Amino acid sequence: QVQLVESGGGLVQPGGSLRLSCAASGSFFSINVMAWYRQAPGKQRDLVAIVTSSGSTNYADSVKGRFTISRDNAKNTVYLQMNSLKPEDTAVYYCNVRLKPRITSGLYDYWGQGTQVTVSS
Repeated sequence: QVQLVESGGGLVQPGGSLRLSCAASGSFFSINVMAWYRQAPGKQRDLVAIVTSSGSTNYADSVKGRFTISRDNAKNTVYLQMNSLKPEDTAVYYCNVRLKPRITSGLYDYWGQGTQVTVSS
């Protein structure tokens, strides 16, 4: 069984910073892509940032230059450093991991439980 445990959310003032973490644990063969999504009230869940197994990254236009995604393969952990936060960044943030449970299996998506980020003065 694979588990994703997120941490790092909270309340921050506009212009502030937060760092989210998501650690994958359990039994699996390899991790492919790791990503962060967010969902604001009444809106769909959108991709924020993604990092491949080789370290390539991609970002939503709304967070480019402010957010940085990174991963520690030894710890099976993905991070999201969020700087210059704005009220419109307020949402529940979910980590997503695409992995192979076994060497012979295909790729499967797993989701974290979500962590609330609120940007407000």
